[in-house]
Amino acid sequence: MPDTTAIPRHIAIIMDGNGRWATQRRLPRAAGHTKGVDAVRGVVEACAKQGVEYLTLFAFSSENWRRPSEEVSFLLRLFVSALEREVARMHANGIRLRVVGDLSMFNARIQDLVRRAEQKTAQNTRLTLTIAANYGGRWDILQATRKLAERAAATGVAEPIDEAGFAEHLAMAYAPEPDLFIRTGGEQRISNFLLWQMAYTELYFTDQYWPDFDAATLGRAIESFQHRERRFGRTSAQLADQAQGADTLSC
Repeated sequence: MPDTTAIPRHIAIIMDGNGRWATQRRLPRAAGHTKGVDAVRGVVEACAKQGVEYLTLFAFSSENWRRPSEEVSFLLRLFVSALEREVARMHANGIRLRVVGDLSMFNARIQDLVRRAEQKTAQNTRLTLTIAANYGGRWDILQATRKLAERAAATGVAEPIDEAGFAEHLAMAYAPEPDLFIRTGGEQRISNFLLWQMAYTELYFTDQYWPDFDAATLGRAIESFQHRERRFGRTSAQLADQAQGADTLSC
């Protein structure tokens, strides 16, 4: 049972609308992606100030390879640039960087930059920023299943598997499940993002395009979250009784 707090412990975001933001301004789509990096910087800083412990951003899905080759190439160059320019800033601000997904699809330079960035920031504890790159929720479930199958084949023992044991093999086993999911750009779906982990996540959708997403928009999403009742299968009466019992014990 996840803890419920006023500030979500883990926020996951699909950063949608970069291309449409640029198109509205008669700019190339690349301009929207570049502007989107600025929004990432602001949201990371805002989350750190708010006391959010984990922030996960869906930067590049396993389906994004289907986009025009010029756009894919630009996104990969932007990823390299961000890794080269932003890691020192994150490290100085106590932010740990993790990258999850099938990194084998990326070239050696990107893989090396990711490895060095994760090593450099490994001891930071203020906020864990996870970038999902070439990631898909179905891929995550399949790779966890393969790990379990390989372990059984190696040991010759097929052990019973429960949810907790399975979750240990997911790409983000180091983080709690997201409390709040945000998607910008007006679409209202989760698009193969953290399928296993978001079973009880609160969902928040906004029409605002990602380049315009800022601390104020984040604040509205968190405020919406704070007005939700998270029951996790229980009734409202049970929650009220639990809260009353906690108040009695604190007196």
